[in-house]
Amino acid sequence: MFFSPRERGGLRMERREDSGFALIAALLTIWILTALGMLVFTVTTQDVRISSRLVGEKKAFFATEAGVHSLARDFNPLELTDPQKYKKDFLVDPGPDGDPDSRYQIGNPEVPTRGPAAIPLDAYGVGGAQQWGAARYVAIVTGRNDRYRSSVQVDTGVGFGPVEITTAYR
Repeated sequence: MFFSPRERGGLRMERREDSGFALIAALLTIWILTALGMLVFTVTTQDVRISSRLVGEKKAFFATEAGVHSLARDFNPLELTDPQKYKKDFLVDPGPDGDPDSRYQIGNPEVPTRGPAAIPLDAYGVGGAQQWGAARYVAIVTGRNDRYRSSVQVDTGVGFGPVEITTAYR
């Protein structure tokens, strides 16, 4: 038997199976939006971390490269333990607009324990018994950036010559 709203005193009756559906739909929507927001936040922060790490590694690599250039430019086999050149931190760009966080350090150069002590240079052979070459040295150059806490280390070989290798290196 059906009653009109007037017959029930103006109250409207709902069916039991529809009650609570709006609440469940709202909760599902909130959970989906929360999960989506957390995913976006996680991906964004991960991208920022990766980008920062790459910037730091590039700055450390450039500092290492500056150290290798400095070693090649200023190398002297008579000053292998000079404290002004080796085992000391150097700023990459010490100017007022430079990066105070990028530094390099050059380890003491030494004669390598493997391989030849000198490499022959054929262009310097002038006929006769003398043979000329380049003496080999190795040093570890480390570049770092303190802001990003990154560092790069490179084993570097340096040649010095021409030196006579006929008698001295046999």
